[in-house]
Amino acid sequence: MLTRTRFWLPLVAASLAGCAVGPDYVRPTIDVPARFKESAGWKPAAPADAIARGQWWEAYGDAGLNALEARLAASNQTIAQAEANYRQATALLEEARASYSPTVSASAAATRSSVGSGNQGTSSSALSTSYSTALTASWEPDLWGGVRRSVEAGRASQEASAATLESTRLAQQAQLALSYFQLYIADSQKRSFDDSVAAYQQQLDLTQHQFDSGVASRAAVVQAQSQLKSMQVSAVDEALTRAKLVHAIAVLLGENPSSFDLSELKQAPRVPATPTGVPSELLQRRPDIAVAERDVAQANAKIGVARSAWFPSLTLTGSGGYKSPSYANWLTLPYRVWSIGPQLAATLFDGGLRSAEDAAAVASYDASVANYRATVLAGFQDVEDNLAGLRQLEQEQILAQGALDAARESETITLNQYRAGTVSYLSVVTVQATRQSAERSLYSIVNNRLAASVGLIKALGGGWQAGDPVHPVPSAAQSEPRG
Repeated sequence: MLTRTRFWLPLVAASLAGCAVGPDYVRPTIDVPARFKESAGWKPAAPADAIARGQWWEAYGDAGLNALEARLAASNQTIAQAEANYRQATALLEEARASYSPTVSASAAATRSSVGSGNQGTSSSALSTSYSTALTASWEPDLWGGVRRSVEAGRASQEASAATLESTRLAQQAQLALSYFQLYIADSQKRSFDDSVAAYQQQLDLTQHQFDSGVASRAAVVQAQSQLKSMQVSAVDEALTRAKLVHAIAVLLGENPSSFDLSELKQAPRVPATPTGVPSELLQRRPDIAVAERDVAQANAKIGVARSAWFPSLTLTGSGGYKSPSYANWLTLPYRVWSIGPQLAATLFDGGLRSAEDAAAVASYDASVANYRATVLAGFQDVEDNLAGLRQLEQEQILAQGALDAARESETITLNQYRAGTVSYLSVVTVQATRQSAERSLYSIVNNRLAASVGLIKALGGGWQAGDPVHPVPSAAQSEPRG
């Protein structure tokens, strides 16, 4: 027994002391500015405007949006798919860790066989039965760190999958918010078109009455009819836009569009003041940046996996059991069998396979580093673009509101003059077209401002930060395996 212990201990010690081949991971460096350029002069957020961690949409103060976002978390199928991918990555990590442990197997057999007598011209044979049972164990010590690098790669893949899940969750949340705000704009425009249709109908009736009285011309009546029909077309087209938005929201919520509907939205969402923080925080807050960084760590670990193939592998195998020609004496000491011993194996020639695999791993690492840096730069661009957009759009909205107020006043004055008979209907058409253009411009700016606000929150990573626990999708969004 002492001899066996002396045989095993040096091998175990060598395994435990073995170094992991390949480079140790160091996060790639990247230049990070001290502040966002477009944040200069940006209004800081008041305490009431702070974005709730994980529930950033609550900053808009819309109960309807809050309710829809809660339903999204429970039933969005894109999020459910990303969550399943995360569970798969977790299982693959456990699969890699299993290589640390020995493999133990058991077997039992009863064999009936015959051997020919060897006499020419005869068909007699000797029949025999044998019974055997065995317990076999094998273990390949991680002498060169190949398993450790595989586990390191698996862990990085799992963390990247977790960040991908959060990135997907954030993207779906943002898309729902954008669709909801577009629906509000569509409802607002539809109400405006309906009001205009009612007003244009009154103007047509007035113009027709004036024509019957000989005050207005036939051209004025035709112009009033054309204006009314055009506005009715716009109202119908806006209804189509609304229907498509409701269908898109239904799909985001994992529901059939045929059985889903939303009532008219009348409450205007507020645009929150978004705290931007400093650029260095972006590297921890954005899940897509976390995905790219974990991909670099995974690629780095795979270099070690590839380089471990250059070294010999050691496998320790042992087995013990019983083998007997008699069932009665099967499990007795005289018929005990056992074996134990190491096996050392190395590849002497592979036609350049290992060199190619090493070069491919290094190239993959270089590509992942470039992708990481590009993702960080794109993240900075997203923030800068939306910061600039929010500031400019806020000013545009103020100017557009002033233009609309002036256009409405001009329309009221001209309508009164037309009713008094001092101006022609052409003047009414002109000021009403101006008012419609100013109204559509204002709605477009409001829509763009809301989109820029959501875009900035998404660009800042929403309420997610690196190291946050992954929130699995409720079981209602998952599909049960069939079998």
